[in-house]
Order: sequence, then C-alpha cells, then structure tokens
Amino acid sequence: MAEVLLFHHAQGLTPGVCAFADDLRRAGHTIHTPDLFDGRTFQSIDKGLAYIGEIGFDEMRERGVRVADELPFELVYAGFSFGVLPAQKLAQTRRRACGALLFYSCLPISGEWSFGPWPDGVPAQIHGMDKDPVFVGEGDIDAAREIVEKVEDAELFLYPGDQHYFADSSLPSYDAHATALLTRRVLAFLDRV
Repeated sequence: MAEVLLFHHAQGLTPGVCAFADDLRRAGHTIHTPDLFDGRTFQSIDKGLAYIGEIGFDEMRERGVRVADELPFELVYAGFSFGVLPAQKLAQTRRRACGALLFYSCLPISGEWSFGPWPDGVPAQIHGMDKDPVFVGEGDIDAAREIVEKVEDAELFLYPGDQHYFADSSLPSYDAHATALLTRRVLAFLDRV
C-alpha cells in the first residue's frame, strides 16, 4: 500500500478533499491531508487565492514542503490545483519520492518556473478537464504534455467538461462520473508504486 501526502486546493481543506482522501484510505492507503490554511476555507477560488496572496505563494508552497519533513521519504505527493505547487516541488526535489498525482494543475519542468528536470524513476499522473479555463486556458495542459513527453512513466488524463475542482464533492463544480474514473485511475496508480 502507498503512503500519500495530499495537498488541498485554494478553497482549503474542504469536506470534499477529505472525502476523496477517505476513499483512498478505504482502499488501504495511508493518506496525510495537512491543512495549510489553519482551518480556514473559502467560498470561492478567488477568495482563497486572495488569502494565499496575503501570506505569499512561496510561503504557502514552503509550508507544504515543511510538512514533508516530519514524514517518511517514500511518499507519493499529490495536490489539487494550488496544492500542486508543494506536491510537484516535493516529487521533483525530495529524495526517494514514489510518485506524483497532479490534479487540475501542472508546472513546467523546464524554464524559469521549473523545479528542474523530472527525477528518474518517479511516475506521474496528471488529471484535468479538457475545457477547464484554468488547466487549459492558463497553459497547465502544456506543462502536463511536456512531462508526458519527457518522463518515462507519466500519464495525462483529460475528462470532458469545463470545471476546475471537479473531484471535490462539497463544491458545485463536482462531477461524479469524472471523479469515479479519476479515482479508479489513482487507485491503480497507487497499487503499482
């Protein structure tokens, strides 16, 4: 069974993020869900991003990185949207990473916003909707395609729709069908890492 460090999105550690983590736990995996917002949740992405902006994106990312210091090295790093920042940094820079699960967002592995090249032997799955204005419109899909092209064991899964937080059952953007498929793919990934 895998051990996963799962980071929430910009609306915080919502009941939907917790429900997703619980689904993975029921399959036998150990899932850590740190609350980078100290109990705060937000009614919109914009309000959550405003809070992150007050604290600082770099500081928020580093909060996530510091959480990993108290956990074993052999982890799968996972993140929803904003949570991809610490998850992808850890997957690319922390030794003995077991994998990366990147939901709704992805950072390039080359150029000024990169954490450097993708490490050998670290598999990745990237999930997003094919008409999501953030994932597609802001270029995350291009970063995802770069990873799939350059990394030996990397997959990009696109789901029909235009929602960003589609796997959070506590939000109006939730898509039960897409989430069920995403969950099956994630569980297959965790069973093999």
